[in-house]
Amino acid sequence: MNGEKVKVAIVGSTGYGGVELIRFLWGHPAVEIVSVISASSAGAPITEGFPHLSDIIVQSLDAVEPEEIAAKADVVFTATPSGVSGKLVPELLKAGLKVIDLSGDFRIKDGDVYETWYKHEAPDSQLLDRAVYGLSEVYGDEVRGAGLISNPGCYPTATLLGLIPALSAGWIDPGSIIIDAKSGVSGSGRGTSLTTHYAEINENLKAYKVNKHQHIPEIEQVLSQVAGEPVTVTFTTHLTPMTRGIMSTMYAGLKGAYTEEDLIQLYRQFYKGRSFVRIRENGIWPATKEVFGSNYCDIGFAADRRTGRLTIISVIDNMVKGAAGQAIQNLNLMMGWDETAGLNYIPVYP
Repeated sequence: MNGEKVKVAIVGSTGYGGVELIRFLWGHPAVEIVSVISASSAGAPITEGFPHLSDIIVQSLDAVEPEEIAAKADVVFTATPSGVSGKLVPELLKAGLKVIDLSGDFRIKDGDVYETWYKHEAPDSQLLDRAVYGLSEVYGDEVRGAGLISNPGCYPTATLLGLIPALSAGWIDPGSIIIDAKSGVSGSGRGTSLTTHYAEINENLKAYKVNKHQHIPEIEQVLSQVAGEPVTVTFTTHLTPMTRGIMSTMYAGLKGAYTEEDLIQLYRQFYKGRSFVRIRENGIWPATKEVFGSNYCDIGFAADRRTGRLTIISVIDNMVKGAAGQAIQNLNLMMGWDETAGLNYIPVYP
């Protein structure tokens, strides 16, 4: 990382994902933030919406102008809603920028499937084919040198990191997978709604988008690739009265008499050398507080001989490993740097 710093721009800087990118990139040893961008607040100081950035980010918010962004930056993060990136990213690529997209617009390779679940027009099929799915620990080799990276969703990150090693080893039945996932309300973004209103979510736990969540096809797409056959999952999401964190609890039928110790060894070998996945000791299961504010994914297991089922518990901070942190991890891989650069922070506890 010697030499001139890579210049980055962040589209969507007034959202939670964008401001989390700022938090981590500000301390990155090889990065300079040259533009913070917002379509809705161009010209205003970013501190109007985020006073905690006072005397840190002093420039005003720029407008979304691809040619102007390209004149300043080498790489752009698009932390925009789905449906926006699909139209913006082609312009950014045409202007000569490398793009790391945090929306869902380039994750689903089948445009018809994308339109069914996201209710937006799909991007051009050539761009969908070009986009590298940035699940860093699994597709890191493909990310290196890529010009367009599709950052995985928060729920899929926790879920896929928890399932892929056992599925790829053939230790679980791909037709038996059930996923129970819970998230803090920051995953819904900064916009206000009745769903995330304090009086509605406080002291409450509720399921939402049952069997209809847009992350279902993303999870099934990757699991099908890993299994070498179509995989269909049952996936239920819940909102919890906390700001950050995802816990994905997964159940699957075991295809052998595997123990927790077997699984621990399998997963530690699979993720060997990947600093941000931590495998718990036998009988110890992770909690969301243990990864708060960090890029870690912590995983634990319980193998039930009585039922023949495996329980996998995977936790992440949805704003970091589920969004900004993994995007920066992908930047590091894209540029050929150490993938931990700018991300080596201990979780905040308590």
